[in-house]
Amino acid sequence: MNPDRIKIFTGTANPSLAEEICQQLGLELGLMKLRRFSDGEINLQIFENVRGADCFVVQPTCAPGDSHLMELLEIIYTLRLSSAERITAVLPYYGYGRQDRKDKPRVPISAKLVASLIETAGADRVMTLDLHAAQIQGFFDKPVDHLFFRPVAIDYFKPRHVSDLTVVSPDAGGVERARSIAKRLNDAPLAIIDKRREQANVAEVMNVIGDVQGQNCLIVDDIIDTAGTLVKGTEALLEHGAASVTACATHAVLSGPAVERIRESGIKEVVVSNSIPLSKEAKACGKIRALSVAPLLARAVQSIHEETSISALFL
Repeated sequence: MNPDRIKIFTGTANPSLAEEICQQLGLELGLMKLRRFSDGEINLQIFENVRGADCFVVQPTCAPGDSHLMELLEIIYTLRLSSAERITAVLPYYGYGRQDRKDKPRVPISAKLVASLIETAGADRVMTLDLHAAQIQGFFDKPVDHLFFRPVAIDYFKPRHVSDLTVVSPDAGGVERARSIAKRLNDAPLAIIDKRREQANVAEVMNVIGDVQGQNCLIVDDIIDTAGTLVKGTEALLEHGAASVTACATHAVLSGPAVERIRESGIKEVVVSNSIPLSKEAKACGKIRALSVAPLLARAVQSIHEETSISALFL
């Protein structure tokens, strides 16, 4: 790949992932200075000639979401002012994605607001990974490439040949995701955890739909935030006779007491992507394993740059 024609930049959210993507493509990370004034405002300068270049900005909008989102917007806007030919916003984690509709009076649809901000800043295209709701793609008027963690997760679990495997959806909304993985893991049976959410970040597990007696259960989700849903789901499965419980989720938000809850729970292992960098506490937890999505994202970046199909990546 011609380093004069393609440039990759990143903010402070997950620079190690951006560096991995560059290594996969044989490129150097774009040179820029991103500092802050004493009052917290961003001070940004790009030291690369990007006129006519195909630019990619790798920046998950994870915590602190407001700060990382503003970095993303400023980098995109600076590239637009510098006459980049095309700018693709690569969001391994799309913050505010859980606020995708008005589910009660007088609340914002923040996922739409973020989409509008990214387009207004100057992005020509968006690449993202496991949106909380697939319809968020429709909030953009620009092309969106919605990739999935599934291929990476399946490559990890399939060679392990787990016997008596049952794939579990933590709620009714995640059944399609769980069924897709179950199908590719030798058509494993599917179970569903029926829960009622009383308020944000608080979940009450009500029942387990499906036979998990003596089964090695794999809970499949997109986000682990406070891990309340995961831990209560694990308890419910074990109470219903599951032999073991493992979890797989794309985005390891892991806020508040999440790591401690996982450490003290009966869960065997939690497999996540590196869309969000793990905290020191999470890295030290022997139950949490992060798989890299850099090869997946790098293949997508190359296909977009070379104008070739990326359909093969949508497993």
